[in-house]
Amino acid sequence: MLALDTEIDGFCDHLRLARRLSPYTVKSYAEDLVQFLGYLEEGRPGTAAWSELDHRDIRGFLSHLQSRGYARRSIVRKLAALRAFFRYLGRHNLLTRDPTVGVTGPRLDRLLPGCLVSSEIEQLLAAPDAGTPLGQRDAAILETLYSTGMRVSELVAVELQTYLNSPDRLRVMGKGQKERIVFVGSAARAAIDRYVADGRRRLLGAARKGGPPATALYLNKNGTQLTDRSVRTVLHQCIEKACVATHASPHTLRHTFATHLLERGADLRSVQELLGHVSLSTTQIYTHLTHEQLRRVYDAAHPRPRDTE
Repeated sequence: MLALDTEIDGFCDHLRLARRLSPYTVKSYAEDLVQFLGYLEEGRPGTAAWSELDHRDIRGFLSHLQSRGYARRSIVRKLAALRAFFRYLGRHNLLTRDPTVGVTGPRLDRLLPGCLVSSEIEQLLAAPDAGTPLGQRDAAILETLYSTGMRVSELVAVELQTYLNSPDRLRVMGKGQKERIVFVGSAARAAIDRYVADGRRRLLGAARKGGPPATALYLNKNGTQLTDRSVRTVLHQCIEKACVATHASPHTLRHTFATHLLERGADLRSVQELLGHVSLSTTQIYTHLTHEQLRRVYDAAHPRPRDTE
C-alpha cells in the first residue's frame, strides 16, 4: 500500500504548509490515518487506491474501533480526520467519490467546559513562590492565562520583545495562523514585570554558554523556551499546592476567563473576539455557565421576582 502511504504524507504536508496547523495537530491526523490504513491492510490487503473504498469501509472501521472499546469522542475525532483527508483527495482529483459521505459517528453529549470560581482563582494565583525564579515565572504564567484567555500554544510563543514593546496588549497567533489582540490586565503586568526583572534574568543565566540568548518571554529552568507540556505541569503543581479541588487544565483558565467576563456584563461578540473563535456558536457554550448570574439579575430587577409568592 505504498501509494496510500504517499498520499497520507502529501495530506500531512498540506496541513503543515498550507493550513499551517500545529505539529501536534498534524501528528494526530497522521496517527488516525495510519491506524485506518492498518485496518485496511488487515481487512482489505489488496487495496491499491483510495478510490476503491466506499461507505462500508468507513463504517467497518468505526465498528472496529467501537468493538475495541474506543471512547465515542475518539471515534468522532478519527472520523473527522478521515473526512478531511478524503476532501483533500477530492480537491486534488485523486478521488471522485467521498466514502465518508452519509457516514455518521456516535452521538456525543455536549460537555460544559470546566470553570473556577473567584475564590479558587485567588487560591491558584497565590500558589507560586514569588521568591524564586521559577515561582515568579509560574505566577506570571497563571496571571497571563487568566488575564488574556490565551491558549497555551499562544502563551509559549510570546516573545520578550513583543511584551516590552506593548505590555498592555499582545498580538498573538492563534489556530490556523489567525492573528488577534489580547489585553493584559494590571495584575498580570505586575507579575510579568517582576519575572522579567528578576526571575527571567536568572533563568537566562542558566542557559548554555555560547548559544544565542532565548527570545521567548517564558523560559524553563535551563534558560530555553518553555513548552506546552511544561505549562501543564506548572499548573498541576500549583493546583496541588493551592488545594483547589478540580481537574483543571490550562484550558480551564481560558474557560474561566470567558465565563467571568460574561458574568460581569461582557457581550458574547466581544468575548468571541478575545478568545479568537471563528464561530460565535463556539463561544455560546459559555452562556450555559452563567444562568445562575442571569437568575440573580432577574430576581433583583423584575417587578415580580419569583421569590415573592
